[in-house]
Amino acid sequence: MVSFQEIIDSHDRIKQFIHRTPILTNSGLDYLIGAEIFCKCENFQKTGAFKIRGATNAVELLTTSEIDQGIATASSGNHGAALAKAATRRKAKITVVMPNDSSLKKIDNVKRNGGDIIWCEPFQESREKVLNDFINETNSIVIHPYNDEKIIAGQGTAAKEFLEDCRDLDLIIAPLSGGGLLSGTLCAAKRIKPEILVYGAEPMEADDAYRSLIAGKRLSNETTDTICDGLRAQIGIINFPIIKEMVDGIITLSEIEIISAMKMIFERMKIVVEPSSAIVLAAAIKNKNKFQGKKIGLIFSGGNVDCDNLPWNN
Repeated sequence: MVSFQEIIDSHDRIKQFIHRTPILTNSGLDYLIGAEIFCKCENFQKTGAFKIRGATNAVELLTTSEIDQGIATASSGNHGAALAKAATRRKAKITVVMPNDSSLKKIDNVKRNGGDIIWCEPFQESREKVLNDFINETNSIVIHPYNDEKIIAGQGTAAKEFLEDCRDLDLIIAPLSGGGLLSGTLCAAKRIKPEILVYGAEPMEADDAYRSLIAGKRLSNETTDTICDGLRAQIGIINFPIIKEMVDGIITLSEIEIISAMKMIFERMKIVVEPSSAIVLAAAIKNKNKFQGKKIGLIFSGGNVDCDNLPWNN
């Protein structure tokens, strides 16, 4: 379990390297859901996603000798770009194992921030094998995208900021994949405001966490055929116990619901978010009867979108 003091310390460590992202509202969404909606816009974050928080925290804690070994990770893009930026600032060599069907936008983001890319097949076993082979060859330091307490503590700083700036939230919804953001959100929000409700939002097409919660043990994804390319990972070994103990529920969403919410954010809020971000609005809409009259915090996790390939145009 990650302590709230670790999240405070992480925030002190990283705040000079990140944006304190804004919270936006929209009266049309309030009316649609029958609640007050507050959106923590990590799509405006450096490298375009919340991942810079955990990545920066993990890199800043490395010793000089560890930096000299080089850093490696596996990522569909956002963690890779964030880690590249944090590592490059400390003059470390950074290698990212990426699926060969990754978004062109995310590939470019990794490269622009100084990362070298090694390709893998677009499934978990290939990702792990390619990364392990590289580590065995180079002895690089691995910084995992979510299964790492330093990463979880860094991601928890988003919820810490959220509740400092918007103290009367009744609930927060965060996207859920490997569980770094949701774990960090739980460890921060439940310590700041014990009565707050925290939900994860997960695609039906990659619902291992939802099924794991029901089963009481970690299960693998049966499919990862979702538009949410940032939400295809299996829930982490460290993350699952935190989520199992503290989460108030996991809301699963169809592809149609996610795409509809993404388009709504583009059209009504005039901001760019990924499907992996839009899922939290989809979750609020799906549960509007349950959440009516509440103050709802939504964490928009990222905005790295290939604008030449928007899902409602396909």
